Amino acid sequence: MAHPLTPGPLAPARHMIRMRLALMRNSLRGDDASNLYTGFSVGLILAFGTIAVAVLWPAHLPLALAAWLCGWVFGPILVGGGSEALRPEYFSMLPIPPGRIAAALLAGAFAGPAPAVNLIALLSLPVYGWRFGPAGVLIGLVAAVTTLVTMVMISRVIVALIGLFVRSRATAATVGIVTGTAIALCGNGWAPAVALGGADAASWSHVLVRVLPSGWGVAAVEASWPLALAVLVAGACVIVLLLAVWASLLSRRVVSAARGGVPPRRGTPRPLPTTGGARIVAAKELRAWWRDLVRIQLLATALSYSVVTPLLLVTIDVWVVLPFTGLIAIVMAAASSANLYGADGTALWLTLMTPGAERADVRGRQLAWLLVVGPAAVVLSLAGTLVSGQTWAWPWTLGLLPALLGGGAGIVVLLAVTSLVPGTDPHKRGGNPLSTGADETAETGLAWLVLLAVPAAALPAAGAVLLNPWAGIATGAVTGALGAWGFGRIAYRRLERHGIDLLNLMKHGSPPKADRPTTADLPLRHRIGVTICYTIAWLPLFPQGLVPMVMKIFGVEERVWFLALHLPPIWQWPTIIFMIATGLLMYGYAILIPMRLGSSSSATR
Repeated sequence: MAHPLTPGPLAPARHMIRMRLALMRNSLRGDDASNLYTGFSVGLILAFGTIAVAVLWPAHLPLALAAWLCGWVFGPILVGGGSEALRPEYFSMLPIPPGRIAAALLAGAFAGPAPAVNLIALLSLPVYGWRFGPAGVLIGLVAAVTTLVTMVMISRVIVALIGLFVRSRATAATVGIVTGTAIALCGNGWAPAVALGGADAASWSHVLVRVLPSGWGVAAVEASWPLALAVLVAGACVIVLLLAVWASLLSRRVVSAARGGVPPRRGTPRPLPTTGGARIVAAKELRAWWRDLVRIQLLATALSYSVVTPLLLVTIDVWVVLPFTGLIAIVMAAASSANLYGADGTALWLTLMTPGAERADVRGRQLAWLLVVGPAAVVLSLAGTLVSGQTWAWPWTLGLLPALLGGGAGIVVLLAVTSLVPGTDPHKRGGNPLSTGADETAETGLAWLVLLAVPAAALPAAGAVLLNPWAGIATGAVTGALGAWGFGRIAYRRLERHGIDLLNLMKHGSPPKADRPTTADLPLRHRIGVTICYTIAWLPLFPQGLVPMVMKIFGVEERVWFLALHLPPIWQWPTIIFMIATGLLMYGYAILIPMRLGSSSSATR
């Protein structure tokens, strides 16, 4: 009897789409639904913003589309190798050629909100083509479809290449370095372009954004009929080539050995030190940091981003960020390792089966994290301050360094036991060694929480430095020690009381909680308001409030794009206070409204 996926050339694709939609539909509950609504709302804003660029600033449309391509290329890498809802290994035993499986998986990849939002953004191509008449609109519509397929295929091929060839520490670190450098370029890549200056840089960037696959549609719209058809045909040929490459990569991935880490050494294994308590846990954790390819890649990403970001600004003679290279590395390393227990899978049962081992386990993980991150952060901080020649930065570097190290070591383990995201056991990760199998949205949200919490732990030291530089150094050391000790104490106490619950969470996932209202359960008007507040509240709070406040405190003259700094001096501080208050009120609304409606609904039952 033939398998139900085999009949007809379109049957596999149809079934893949149905499976992907079923998985998405069954997972849309609670916080997952809220995160999807928020991400979809942000994507729609960016998509309509791209269309606005095509109408108001058409010369910048290739650059905007290049940003979408960067999202497809680097987004899946940052969240652990892309979506693994439908793994190729699941279909390896079906009597279907690899090309048809690859085409079916590609069809399933389009069954989601991200391609739909990207297609809306690519409607900017026919909008741009309206300037060239009906023919331009038609070419723009065809180019929008081919560009979307090309972007998705490039993303899949890159992820497949990484998953296939990242089989050693060196390749994992290389991927991390490339990823961190790319993220830094996405944020501050404008600096080298400004340093080059002149018409040569403008013409070079003008050509580059059209050479990228995201710019082929614009080039086709602008070209004559024969050349436009040639560009569209070339795009279709590239899609076919990418599909063939992807099918080959999937075949090699299915038949290759699946490893989530470095294989054990041959010969006599190196024994662990004859010690106990936190030191033996630290020794075990250090081996995990040395052997787990996911940890190696994330740590390399954090360190490369912290080094490349200041160097990009140095190209325009801005040295003020260089002394804080080590501090950036601490924050990024903490964000990349915030799910320590989730990344280990169900190995927590080993700790729970050992009486009184919870304290040693938490302290050992803290010690290992400090030994991995601390030396690199110290070297980068001292070298950056010395090379930059910014002598005023010494109190800030020496004061904030211990505060951030201690706060990071404490916050990492605290969030690891309070906001755990279940992941796949390392030996069951499948063919992509950089995929932990955890919920990508939840892990990303946890990383953003760490990016806010760790710098907040250094605020007392920063305030003390403003009052007295040397007092700030002492305050940083004290707050760092208290943060590591206090947050670690809370973490192991919670692990002692709720360790079984965490193990059950990692093994079976989160149970549905019908009595716990979430954003998805709110009335429509409040759901829209909460989503909008979460989406844009950071704009008035951080870039228009806190950043100009810090710039005024330190006397920075550049006004850049901060609204308050462009106003007369008498209105600058009121505007800054207004922006900060607006951001806090929006976050307050987004947090308190669900709580208030949830409490009222509980009282009525």
